[in-house]
Amino acid sequence: MQFDLIHKDTESKARAGLITTDHGTIETPIFMPVGTAGTVKAVHFNELETEIQAQIILGNTYHLYLRPGLEVIKEAGGIHKFNTWEKPVLTDSGGYQVYSLSDRRKIKEEGAKFSSHIDGSKHLFTPENVMDTQRIIGADIIMAFDECTPYPCEYGYAKNSMHMTHRWLKRCCERFDSTEPLYGYSQTLFPIVQGSVYKDLRKESAAYIASMNREGNAIGGLSVGEPHEEMYEMTELVCDILPKEKPRYLMGVGTPANILECIALGVDMFDCVMPTRNARNGMLFTKQGIINIRNKKWEKDFSPIDEDSECSVSRNHSKAYLRHLVISKEYLAAQISSVNNLSFYLWLVKEARKQIIAGTFASWKKTTLEVISRRL
Repeated sequence: MQFDLIHKDTESKARAGLITTDHGTIETPIFMPVGTAGTVKAVHFNELETEIQAQIILGNTYHLYLRPGLEVIKEAGGIHKFNTWEKPVLTDSGGYQVYSLSDRRKIKEEGAKFSSHIDGSKHLFTPENVMDTQRIIGADIIMAFDECTPYPCEYGYAKNSMHMTHRWLKRCCERFDSTEPLYGYSQTLFPIVQGSVYKDLRKESAAYIASMNREGNAIGGLSVGEPHEEMYEMTELVCDILPKEKPRYLMGVGTPANILECIALGVDMFDCVMPTRNARNGMLFTKQGIINIRNKKWEKDFSPIDEDSECSVSRNHSKAYLRHLVISKEYLAAQISSVNNLSFYLWLVKEARKQIIAGTFASWKKTTLEVISRRL
């Protein structure tokens, strides 16, 4: 993987860059749609490429490991051939899913033992076998195995967890560096900064992660319930330490406002389930503001969902029609809503990049935030 820094904003820490992988290039800042089980929920790959214009998607190691299983993915020739997505893929390590299974897992130095949410079967994730698993899945960018601490989190727990994550990272790097990709293209390993919301821990973790000298770095353990102000403070602190010549990935963030604020702090890559999850619940993001399509006020509103969208799905379907589909619980409702929301997110980061290069990012961000954050 290669990262080229194209332009830096003069009034903030925002950057525009270009990530080059064997499956294509990614213009940063970028939002990556979440494809948990090898698919972005309710969205066909044709729409993902043409309407949403996604440049990279996520897969989830925990879910893909359990179903369809590594044997199936390996026999298919890796995730790209299995799901026919020919652009870059990133897989998370499964650490967040293990964190979310607090009643089903036990974390020790060896790794994390957990029970499958599907059938209750017992499994063990270690730094070594998580690297092996992600080699088999075949993503272009893979994540180190870490523990995501909850919020709130006592200082002692956060410190011990961070040091264990660092020890796990060393094991991940050793395993990754001693193995080869399986499908004829390169893979890149990103370490993950932890430390909860404690400044000294975040500084220590960021410095350690930077010292590992990998091709990119991630920031984890945020957007887990802490106030936005603390998220921004930790993000800025970490971005100031992580090397400027490498991409920075803020995991699991977030709202459109979160994304713009964190772009201004120096983040290059984002992912979040919010656009698709909210879509399935009837919340739409548009260039005019946020819509709860279930509200009766939209029942006879025959104007486009988002008349200014670059996405034909958003321009061609009316609010009244989409509300009818949602109320009727039609499957098409989730598809139209998800395409709309993801198109909005990809437009947002694309426009941010354009404004960074033009030197107008700061003023554009201020104006845009006021508009897209209002409830319609």
